[in-house]
Amino acid sequence: MRIIDSHAHYDDDAFESDRYELLDRLFAGDIDKIVNIGCSVKSSYTSVALAEKYSKIFAAVGLHPDSADETDRLDEIKKLCGNKKVVAVGEIGLDYHYENHDREVQGSAFEEQLKLAAEVGLPVVIHTRDAWEDTMALLRKYRPKGVVHCFSGSAETAREIISLGMYIGFTGVVTFKNSKKAKNALSSIPHDRLLVETDCPYMAPEPNRGKRNDSGNIVYTLGAFAELMGVTRDEAAEITAQNAERLFGI
Repeated sequence: MRIIDSHAHYDDDAFESDRYELLDRLFAGDIDKIVNIGCSVKSSYTSVALAEKYSKIFAAVGLHPDSADETDRLDEIKKLCGNKKVVAVGEIGLDYHYENHDREVQGSAFEEQLKLAAEVGLPVVIHTRDAWEDTMALLRKYRPKGVVHCFSGSAETAREIISLGMYIGFTGVVTFKNSKKAKNALSSIPHDRLLVETDCPYMAPEPNRGKRNDSGNIVYTLGAFAELMGVTRDEAAEITAQNAERLFGI
């Protein structure tokens, strides 16, 4: 089985004690490639450093909504985009879950990075939480190439995202018993537009829900993919791997 984890955060402090041992072990197994995602200027630099250390790791660089106030350093993100191991701008988007976030600042940062991605010719990795209306409005406006990661929307929204030419990524949430919405959405998506991801160290699937997540757990998520897609787990792994390679050019 050949697996590509399309969204991971191995630069996170949760991996500080065993990061390299873990990655070496994963690459000795079924994990073929990993896309490590930046969320701030700092994590974008560390994602690139990881990608330069491992031939099978690729980086995305960008400002998560939580880092939207770092737009004065977007020139650094743009410079990082020139690195041959950088394959996307992300993760970028909108997050209205917490009331203390400034929606105008987030929206401005999101738009600036959508423009940057178009300028440098890279796909985007989209984060959206409790902000579907505004997110979709900007996706319609800019029509970027890319993926909406950790999808939590409806099947109807998923179909519109696909109609815009984008991909959709699902995490271990699809293994949860109460994840009917995510399962319905996954079932409605053409196989050639699906990506599998961990979002590690977060979003661990059953039976490891609540624990630190890593790419070794992606086999459980692929089991859910296979059931919902009507294919074998190995086929689900290969389909999503080919999709990730096509989107990110890896």
